[in-house]
Amino acid sequence: MLASVRVAPAETLDVMPLPAEAVVSPGVLRAYPDLVITTARPAGARLKGGMDRARTRWAARFGGEGAGGGTVKLLIDCAGAAPDLPREAEDESYSLDVGAGGCVLRAATDIGALRGLSTLVQLVGGGAAGGWSLPLVSIHDRPRFAWRGLMIDVARHWQPMPVIERNLDAMEVVKLNVLHLHLTDDQGFRIESRTHPELQGEGSDGHFFTQADIRHIVAYAAARGIRVVPEFDVPGHATSWVVSHPELASMPGPYSIERQWGVFNPVLDPTNEGTYALLGDFLGEMADLFPDRFIHIGGDENNGVQWNANPRIQAFIREHGLKGNEGLHAYFNTRIEAILAKKGKRVVGWDEILNTALPKSCVIDSWRGPDGVAAATALGFDTILSNGYYIDLCYPASEHYLADPIPPGSALTAAQKGHVMGGEATMWAEWVTPETIDSRIWPRTAAIAERLWSPDSVRNVADMYRRLDSVSQRLSEAGALHLRNRDAMLRHLVGANLAAPGVGELRGLISLVEPVKWYRRGGLQLWGNQLMPLIVLADAASPESEEARLASSAIDAVATGPAASAAASAGGLRPMLRHWSDIAAAIPPLAARCPAVREAQGPAKALAAASQAAGEAIDSLEGRSPMSWERMQASLAALDDAAKPDVSAVELPVLPAVRRLVVAAGLSGQRAGMGPDAWRTLVETTAAPKGDGKPR
Repeated sequence: MLASVRVAPAETLDVMPLPAEAVVSPGVLRAYPDLVITTARPAGARLKGGMDRARTRWAARFGGEGAGGGTVKLLIDCAGAAPDLPREAEDESYSLDVGAGGCVLRAATDIGALRGLSTLVQLVGGGAAGGWSLPLVSIHDRPRFAWRGLMIDVARHWQPMPVIERNLDAMEVVKLNVLHLHLTDDQGFRIESRTHPELQGEGSDGHFFTQADIRHIVAYAAARGIRVVPEFDVPGHATSWVVSHPELASMPGPYSIERQWGVFNPVLDPTNEGTYALLGDFLGEMADLFPDRFIHIGGDENNGVQWNANPRIQAFIREHGLKGNEGLHAYFNTRIEAILAKKGKRVVGWDEILNTALPKSCVIDSWRGPDGVAAATALGFDTILSNGYYIDLCYPASEHYLADPIPPGSALTAAQKGHVMGGEATMWAEWVTPETIDSRIWPRTAAIAERLWSPDSVRNVADMYRRLDSVSQRLSEAGALHLRNRDAMLRHLVGANLAAPGVGELRGLISLVEPVKWYRRGGLQLWGNQLMPLIVLADAASPESEEARLASSAIDAVATGPAASAAASAGGLRPMLRHWSDIAAAIPPLAARCPAVREAQGPAKALAAASQAAGEAIDSLEGRSPMSWERMQASLAALDDAAKPDVSAVELPVLPAVRRLVVAAGLSGQRAGMGPDAWRTLVETTAAPKGDGKPR
């Protein structure tokens, strides 16, 4: 018998999230399309459903390859079933043994068994001439945090049922277990109320989930071991509430649904007993509809304009000894907490609800950073971290991956750490539609899922990226559209003929650009609103370009890599640069035929500038003659111009690497005698523009 060898999971297993413990043995188990599953005990509906999904995804991996060659046997020993509706502290642990004779999955609950099935299906690798196989491995796995969520905003841009279903399927793949639905905001009231039908009747444009829809979502999620937490944003972000109830606003109406994005003035009046009468009816109804123990009440971004402008509200603050608007907000939240507590619910709210007057049963969802977590836990509040996980801002997976509810070296005490429940990826919907939302969520959210599931020692960014490409395919197999919708978005730009001259180059440009980060798009595309279609270049681009990341890595290998190989490797970049030049040259003629492509001309020009600057730097490095200071500065200035965002609202993420290549060429005469770390620091420091241009 072969001896087992304990290894670091990141060095072996091609799965996300990485398991807590893994022992890998030499050899593999040959895999075939036919996965035969048996159970040691009778299986309930949830486990049977998970087994069916696992078999379907397993077979899809093979694409008909190797049919009839054999079977893979899996025995599931599940000690019992979790409640039909998952709770916040379910046992999700499992063990999985893959041996030469087959696989054995053991779990205390059927939800743990689902998590093990997700790992098993991801383990299948190889294919083609080498055949399909699984590593021989013994896994003992459990989550680091109990709350591992994805928030989907359905209020700003309506996201119908198919969006929710396919993202629940994708969540199951990476072991996320909380779907947070942001159901009301200034732009829409997206839930049916039977006690107050005027809310959705006047506040939704007819786009809302019926109560039957919600029951379906809750059941669909529960079948995958996922809880559903609703959010009804009050007292701010309340325009859609006061469209039908202007008498409950803090200033007189009338009001209409907001079509723009931002922080708006309408806010509920905490001094009006009618506000609590309506919220009592509505929240009581929602508490019965949503079985989870938590209800999110928002509580963010009340700018205070209406409260400050209302003399009666200001008099109420003085008469009740409240500490300004913050005290009034706390008064409001304690009233809401009491309403929900009678229904057995715990309040969740954004940072702004934190107040010493708030009952400790409330949970703080921190969107403003680690300081919010520290402040809340110091006061004894349970917390969730959303800061660092704003996937709508289009930052790379690496930034999300290194954000941590309890970061290394955290100053939190043991008691404070015990109050950290986990975290959530937040998909705000100002700039997404059902056609594009999957591309903004996946695959980057898989990196967040790993941060919340895997041990805190799992932090190897390069290995995360190695596995992210694989899990992206697994997510697509589960129904996520982040890959399949790429051609659909391309058709918006060029029409039906994807084979027309220049379309291939446009596809190449799209693969190299990313939407601008943070909230910059709103300042570049001022016409953007709820009614405008999102079908332009920025919508076709992925939030993180894999091609640009790989290109940047290749460029940096020349610019900051070993001195002995820099000159020899430089010439290897030329085919890539020629490809960039071809792309840039093809875009203007295509734009002349396809008006929707005109926005691509600016990014194409920037790509041409990058190609030229990189080419000149390579000439210098290959000739072992430092680029002149004047030429280096001129190239950097050209790259500065190329980096300026335009109306296309996209950016070229390869530009920083090209800057480093130019600087390496300009400073190459100083490299002799410098160690690799000192050289890298010199290049990176010199190449960095004044300010990194990245809003925070």
